[in-house]
Amino acid sequence: MIRREGDRLIVSGRLTMDSIGASFNDAMQPLEGKSWTVDLAQVEAADSAAVSLLLGWLRNAQRHDARVAFANVPDNLRSLAGLYGVADALPLNHSPQ
Repeated sequence: MIRREGDRLIVSGRLTMDSIGASFNDAMQPLEGKSWTVDLAQVEAADSAAVSLLLGWLRNAQRHDARVAFANVPDNLRSLAGLYGVADALPLNHSPQ
């Protein structure tokens, strides 16, 4: 589940192949002209689909002249991003902004 609170997107639950469909559609809503923080502190599980979701957010923000950063990234998601060679492309932070 994704909810917006000001310039923060709060993500909770599972970000896996089984659950990512609705989350991906929510993520692709326009993030126009501002800086967004995606808070992943409440993510319970993540797999390679979550990496795709983060990349989708990043591309969506770039298309809409916005910036996005990811806060409270779970260690396993950070590891997956490294495994797939995209960790350096994603603005990943451990603590909230």
